Amino acid sequence: MKLATWNVNSIRARQDRLVEWLGRVGPDVVCLQELKVTNEAFPYDAIRDAGYHAAVFGQKTYNGVAILSRSEPADVSRGMGPADEDPQARLVAATLGPVRVVCAYFPNGKVVGSEHYAYKLAWMDRLRAYFEASYTRSELLVLCGDFNVAPDDSDVARPAQWAGSVLCHGDARRSLEAIRRWGLIDVFRKHHPEGGIYSWWDYRMLAFPKNDGLRIDHIFATEPLASRSTGVEVDRGQRKGQKPSDHAPVIATFDL
Repeated sequence: MKLATWNVNSIRARQDRLVEWLGRVGPDVVCLQELKVTNEAFPYDAIRDAGYHAAVFGQKTYNGVAILSRSEPADVSRGMGPADEDPQARLVAATLGPVRVVCAYFPNGKVVGSEHYAYKLAWMDRLRAYFEASYTRSELLVLCGDFNVAPDDSDVARPAQWAGSVLCHGDARRSLEAIRRWGLIDVFRKHHPEGGIYSWWDYRMLAFPKNDGLRIDHIFATEPLASRSTGVEVDRGQRKGQKPSDHAPVIATFDL
């Protein structure tokens, strides 16, 4: 299974780029974040013509997540269970073959100390509880998406510049670690323990040409699935050219 996660930062703006990439790279599963369209406005026809099914949880202007897959998804769920009343479309899950795929767009948090940051931390705590209530560590499960957290300073080109920000703050890192400790393995870290590889670069200040980036897009898997991973890469080419997203796809392969 070739599985990718990509914050496209508006599927309308990135539709042609996405379709071309699907045809060239041919992933089996793609988790998309920040669609910025409603379910009704999602480009189902273009995705179907590219050879993919789509499980979508959209939202106008902000947020929105989707799972694209070559095989038809089963047991699609949106949000963190029937009791979840969060109005923001940030999580969709589906079963694809033997694997449960959870696609998540974590809140950014804007500014430490703000209500948006409090929401971010509370959302991450709820995600940890959702995993505890919904899944087991023994199943083949993957959580992937834009987590809006760089796990440690090796995932940041300029740690001093980002220290204390919503992407690197100790509270956010501890909340992410609590999710990981539920029973997940950072598959990218497994294959690239040295760090220094990034998935997001600001549009400003020539951040991408300078490689002034952060690794905030992740693929976390339970041990039974992570043990079958054979490699992970960041497709930096998708951060180049005309109208790129500020994120690049992260692609993992699993021997199933």
